[in-house]
Amino acid sequence: MIPDFDENSNLPPEVHFCDWNEFKERFGYNLRRRNLIKGIEEVLTLLKAAKSRTRYLNGSFVTSEPNPQDFDMCWDRDDVEIEYLRKNARLLLNFYNSAAQKARYGGEIYPSDRPVDESTMSIEFFQRDRQQNRKGIIAIDLREWEL
Repeated sequence: MIPDFDENSNLPPEVHFCDWNEFKERFGYNLRRRNLIKGIEEVLTLLKAAKSRTRYLNGSFVTSEPNPQDFDMCWDRDDVEIEYLRKNARLLLNFYNSAAQKARYGGEIYPSDRPVDESTMSIEFFQRDRQQNRKGIIAIDLREWEL
């Protein structure tokens, strides 16, 4: 179960696993959010086909912000068929072109082990807000997700 937001409009600190239906019900409560969910679903479908297991969602999309501009997602590279992504979803491997990713899917998508700076990986970066407060993120286990 996805917990309530804290006083900073964030999820409580930790990785909160949920299934796809729970995610859509909790975060798809208006037209803007439902449109972004379409892009998230497209990315999840591609990553599931590439044998990816877990996806992490972050940013204003997983806060109480009613009209987020986009979503942020990172994914574990473990067991992913990179060749499948090269052939079928090159843009997911082009994480330096966030503008193109946003135009196509509505958000930015990175491997979870991508460095943000000298000492921080994407998955760690995702768990801090702009004021550096710890916050929670959402994880969707794609092994449980039906295409």
